[in-house]
Parts: sequence; C-alpha cells; structure tokens
Amino acid sequence: MPAETIERVQPAPRTTSKHYPNYKVIVLNDDFNTFEHVAKTLMKYIPGMTESRAWELTNQVHYEGLAVVWVGPQEQAELYHAQLKRADLTMAPLEPA
Repeated sequence: MPAETIERVQPAPRTTSKHYPNYKVIVLNDDFNTFEHVAKTLMKYIPGMTESRAWELTNQVHYEGLAVVWVGPQEQAELYHAQLKRADLTMAPLEPA
C-alpha cells in the first residue's frame, strides 16, 4: 500500500487594518485676540461650526486657557490648524487625540 502523503496548507496571512489616528486642534488663550475675532474665525474655518458652539469654545479658551475646537484626521487637522494660526489665533501644537 502506498503511504499517504499529508499536504499541509499554510493559513493565509492575516491583514489587519489600522485607522489613522485622529488629531486635536487646540486654541490657546492670549491677551490680544477679541472674543468676537476668535468666534468668527472658528465659524469661518471649522466645518459645521455653529455660532453658539463657537461662542462656547471662545469662552472655554478664555476661562480655561484652551479649547479643543476640532478632532479628526491628521491632514485636515493640519489644514485647520494652519488656517486658524494664519488668522492670528494662538495655537497649541497638534497632538494625537
């Protein structure tokens, strides 16, 4: 009788998908930007920013020293960060969420 050969099948390598990390866009308090400028700038550059939310964040910046104004993918975070900085808001460095 012929000897049976056992064929071993290697399992297919598993692929895991990793999500890109989100980043936080943080505005810092300063002594030269007005409340109105901060709120209007947030409404201009942060998508979906309502007037009431912009004023909440502006107050948070003033009374707590900072506010996270947007969280999302790095490329968009870099864009919003740069736009807010160009509008003379005081920005913290981007940081992972």
